[in-house]
Amino acid sequence: MNLIHQIALTMIPGVGPRLARHLLAHFGSTEEIFRASIRELSKASGIGPILAKIIYDKAYMQRAERECSFVEKHNIQTIWLTDSAYPQRLEACDDGPPLLYFKGDTNFNDQHIVSVVGTRNSTAYGKKLCEDLIAGIKEINPIVVSGLAYGIDVIAHRAALQNHIPTIGVVAHGLDRIYPPMHRDIAEQMLHTGGLLTEFPSGTKPDRMNFPMRNRIIAGLADITIVVEAGIKGGALITAEMANGYHRDVGAFPGSVNQPYSEGCNYLIKTNRAHLIRNADDLLYLMNWQKQQSKASAPQLSLLPPDLNPDEEKVFHYLRQVEQASVDQIAINLDWPQSKLAMILLEMEMNNVVISLPGKIYKTVS
Repeated sequence: MNLIHQIALTMIPGVGPRLARHLLAHFGSTEEIFRASIRELSKASGIGPILAKIIYDKAYMQRAERECSFVEKHNIQTIWLTDSAYPQRLEACDDGPPLLYFKGDTNFNDQHIVSVVGTRNSTAYGKKLCEDLIAGIKEINPIVVSGLAYGIDVIAHRAALQNHIPTIGVVAHGLDRIYPPMHRDIAEQMLHTGGLLTEFPSGTKPDRMNFPMRNRIIAGLADITIVVEAGIKGGALITAEMANGYHRDVGAFPGSVNQPYSEGCNYLIKTNRAHLIRNADDLLYLMNWQKQQSKASAPQLSLLPPDLNPDEEKVFHYLRQVEQASVDQIAINLDWPQSKLAMILLEMEMNNVVISLPGKIYKTVS
């Protein structure tokens, strides 16, 4: 695919991530989108005559060409939606950005990913919780994701670096700058064991409206989002809500009822929007991430249970092959929407064919 066309698709006024995905599904490729006539564009879902003309006029193409030159000059990796390097967890989100800009060294699909978010006005209590949590999950070799902001975000990044854990900073601007500027040193350290990720091209400032968009990537990248310390309003609770919307696990540390920076965490727990987390052991239990003993030989496949329909047989055989898997992993490997898979798993669980483990993990009944 042509990188300029990929970049250009993300720069069309009025075309967001969902609409970009609709266009790709309709035309098959970015090249075909830009070859299409106004009439052909108008037939695509969500595209009217006005937007069709904007796409056809290609006034944004010069900016896309400049951005292509910028990423090549600065060795920035562009990750397209269909690339093998694209984060599979984010791909499963219907509003995941079609194009990501990344600088660093990380494989987004080989490790457990934990997003850590919280208030910018962290207390000593929140700092200790965050540091102890990250030190405690080192043994599972995770990736720690946060937003490089003041407070809990930068504490999480620093704790990850101190424990030699890869850490990703998802930023709300282009990779031609660092915000806040005083975090430049830690951002440079992260490039060697993790990196910086954004959907925004160079020249994009860290404007207020960009942060909720940044937060959805933080939520979508992770297996679980942990809220360490947060007020009743702010980006951390938005991120938690987005994670719930993606059917991902959310955990939160409880705090004093008199502490404003614990009010958001206590609210998430009270309203069943987050699991109560006290320490790393709680997280590992919740996600079923305890170390498993190696087996001397491969497990023997049992006979197929009776009365399974063809779809249920596919799920059964996949789970027998891998032993256990998350909902995201099953959906990706079987190429099914999660809505379809959820109904099948529910039916199989009710028929005692599979069991659900903490962390939305499924395995067949022994």
